[in-house]
Amino acid sequence: MTSKSQQWQTFKRLLSYLKPYKLLTFFALLLLLMTTIVKNVIPLVASNFIDHFLANLNQTAMLILVGYYGLYLLQTLLQYLGNLLFAKVSFSIVRDIRRDAFANMEKLGMSYFDQTPAGAIVSRITNDTEAISEMFSGILANFVSAIFIFVVTFYTMLGLNHGLTFLVSMLLPCIFILVTLYRKLSEPVISKTRSLLSDINSKLSESIEGISIIQAFRQEERLRQEFSDINQEHMTYANRSMALDSLFLRPAMSLLKLLAYALLMLYFGLSWQESGVTAGLIYAFIQYVNRLFDPLIEVTQNFSTLQTSMVAAGRVFALIDRKDYEPSQSASGPIITQGDIEFKDVSFSYDGKNQILDKVSFRVKKGETIAFVGSTGSGKSSIINVLMRFYDFQSGQVLIDGRDIRTYDQATLRQTIGLVLQDPFLYHGTIKSNIKMYQDLTDEDVKASAKFVDADQFIQKLPKGYDDPVTERGSTFSTGQRQLLAFARTVASQPKILILDEATANIDSETEQTVQKSLEKMRQGRTTIAIAHRLSTIQDANCIYVLNKGKIIEQGSHQELLALEGTYHRMYQLQAGMMDN
Repeated sequence: MTSKSQQWQTFKRLLSYLKPYKLLTFFALLLLLMTTIVKNVIPLVASNFIDHFLANLNQTAMLILVGYYGLYLLQTLLQYLGNLLFAKVSFSIVRDIRRDAFANMEKLGMSYFDQTPAGAIVSRITNDTEAISEMFSGILANFVSAIFIFVVTFYTMLGLNHGLTFLVSMLLPCIFILVTLYRKLSEPVISKTRSLLSDINSKLSESIEGISIIQAFRQEERLRQEFSDINQEHMTYANRSMALDSLFLRPAMSLLKLLAYALLMLYFGLSWQESGVTAGLIYAFIQYVNRLFDPLIEVTQNFSTLQTSMVAAGRVFALIDRKDYEPSQSASGPIITQGDIEFKDVSFSYDGKNQILDKVSFRVKKGETIAFVGSTGSGKSSIINVLMRFYDFQSGQVLIDGRDIRTYDQATLRQTIGLVLQDPFLYHGTIKSNIKMYQDLTDEDVKASAKFVDADQFIQKLPKGYDDPVTERGSTFSTGQRQLLAFARTVASQPKILILDEATANIDSETEQTVQKSLEKMRQGRTTIAIAHRLSTIQDANCIYVLNKGKIIEQGSHQELLALEGTYHRMYQLQAGMMDN
């Protein structure tokens, strides 16, 4: 639960987003003030009509009636325009906040995404920003309007009759006590409700992404129960929030308003002859009590939404304020010309406690291919993460063309290194857009890249060819086809360094021949680092490194490692035996 000071800081920060829209906000506030003035003039006109013209409906009386209803129309028009401007400001602010949150998320290091469920991030940038929109579009306008109405109405009431104003004022402390008590009780409930909604999004996202595994292992019932438990708890807290709203909002406020009516009628009944209080004045005061209490009731009703918005805004700002960015690079640096890579005693840990790489050293020159093999958790992928600068290493040196990897700017580094993963990721769009990846490439460049990796054959058979749609993650294509498209994407960027992270692990034997042929062409003239599960795919590597618990325990060519009759020899025999069976 956030403290009052934290909420105040969050609120001030939200208001800072109004700066680019100061003029628009000014006109919106001006319209609200004009609406308030018109609202307060209407009861004065009605009071004057009751006291002076009700018994004598002459031409003047009819003009006053026309003016009376004309004021209502003017009030409606001003209120509509004011709300329209506030909505425009609101949507602009939410767009800006959502843009800032997304921009900062893109800069965060992989450690953040390792620890944070995708559904929780989506909830921050969609649901939470939408809650902020509700605050600006409705609540802020209501709050400002309530302040205008309260000040103008109270001043008008004082000008009409001090005694009646004092009677009504006696109830104001009760209103503030109710608001304070409601805020204290509702804040933890609202915060918990919002947190559970994020949990629902996370569980839903996780279940959708892993639906094939869930069905394969017959875990539908377990996941259904887990989702049901979170959903049930969310409903429980939502009901608690509604119970507080039902008790403290309109019923309690309406009761105070009725009490104000009773005090006014009692005062009129007991002292109208001596005090000179007229029926028109009482009517005006009853209208002003409505003007005074209705905005307060509406504000109090919206208080739960305000609380939700503050909690949501705090969560969004927490994302915007995160500074655990991916490792920093030089703002501008040299160009990578060759692509020679060298690791010198590199040590790395994800959490600063458990060593993943322990003084790893190796070297690979332009045009050479090296491979890393080893059991799961031996550190193979961590070498790639360090080289790609997804994570920073703790000690040692990583050199490219003899220069420290940190001296290259990020754009140069990422453009120079082509990464092909075990599970290629395709984006929603077309074949062409997935190969181009929004680079400045012509259609001929795209087709040439696809032909180079032998992807053009199956692309041409698609109904729309290169303009054929790609669904989420490319689920309509086979694993081999997705991998060939990933190859084409990599080739299109013309990298000097090629990283293959078990690129053939999930491909069937028939498709593997096509993929291997494409890989051979891709590797020509490029520095290549391969992580391999199938030892048969790396036999032609210039050097093979065997990793175990973050250390290189064997290195050499395929034949040299077999002659050692060590770990690599056992791995090769095991795989050969499995293939024979």
